Amino acid sequence: MTLDGTQVSSGIASVQGRMVFDFDGSGCDGYTMNMRLVTRVQAQSGRSSISDLRSSTWEQGAGKLYRFNSSHYLGDTLEESTRGNAERFGRDGGLKVSVSTPKAKELKLAGPVLFPTQHSLKILAAAQAGKTVLRARVYDGSSKGSKVFATTTFIGKRVEPGAKPPRKRVANDGVLEKLVSWPVSISYFDTGADAKETPVYQLDFRLYSNGVGREILIDYGDFSIKGVLSLLEIRPFPGCE
Repeated sequence: MTLDGTQVSSGIASVQGRMVFDFDGSGCDGYTMNMRLVTRVQAQSGRSSISDLRSSTWEQGAGKLYRFNSSHYLGDTLEESTRGNAERFGRDGGLKVSVSTPKAKELKLAGPVLFPTQHSLKILAAAQAGKTVLRARVYDGSSKGSKVFATTTFIGKRVEPGAKPPRKRVANDGVLEKLVSWPVSISYFDTGADAKETPVYQLDFRLYSNGVGREILIDYGDFSIKGVLSLLEIRPFPGCE
């Protein structure tokens, strides 16, 4: 992960880091995702800081239950920790959320709302069906477990296998080169009273038909970070018993 662009108002001179995803599971056993993002941010003043974001989630295959646990460190100091779970209730696809950390609370979120893997599968299905736009509300347990994002996804023209080889090759690229892919851009907006017309952030990437994404760009408005795939490990799918 490196700095792609910045405005003077951001105060950022450079960014370097690494993002690791470990995704496993199935529609039978549920989906587990562990993510860690460590970045060193160099300010224009010369000062630097290290941000360490760790997240672990489990999502039931049918999208009825979601568990989340995240922590954010600045240097060695724990700045924020969130733990809880969400489950479906009612006919509109709403959620009942129970947060245990940082402060115990319960809330109900009107539907329809998707969990992260549900959202990814919806995007993939839309791309395969030739659709170009998908709008959905998404809950991932962020912002101390209380936020729902309104998202708009734009899906670009289908890229045939091998038509657009990556600039940097990694192991298992041969697997990806046999698959179709699409350029995808997702804008995440706040909801509620503090909602704005501009997105909180925008995520651009190339989506392959097996769900793998690469060539990532995260745009926060006053600065953006790009990610280049450096390692890809594909485990065999055990199937459902």
